[in-house]
Amino acid sequence: MENGITNLLARSPTLDTVLMVEKTIEDYSGEFNRTDLWKKLPKKVMWQTYLVVLDYLQSINKIGISKDGFLVYIWSPDLAKRFRNRKRY
Repeated sequence: MENGITNLLARSPTLDTVLMVEKTIEDYSGEFNRTDLWKKLPKKVMWQTYLVVLDYLQSINKIGISKDGFLVYIWSPDLAKRFRNRKRY
């Protein structure tokens, strides 16, 4: 059991890693598949850690993956801000 926990922790990304991957996807939205985008990251990230970040970003609707496997940034800060500031009745 301890070995499984060690492996899980080894793949747990830091906030800096999540933000770096998110920013890279935003910058290259729709241009690269996950392997090519991984190679574009400004710092090296373990493949398994990278996959954890992609799963996370997809689960919170910040990215989408096209039919062809290209990563697309879909988060809209302006829309989120309007939603937060709407009047409640």
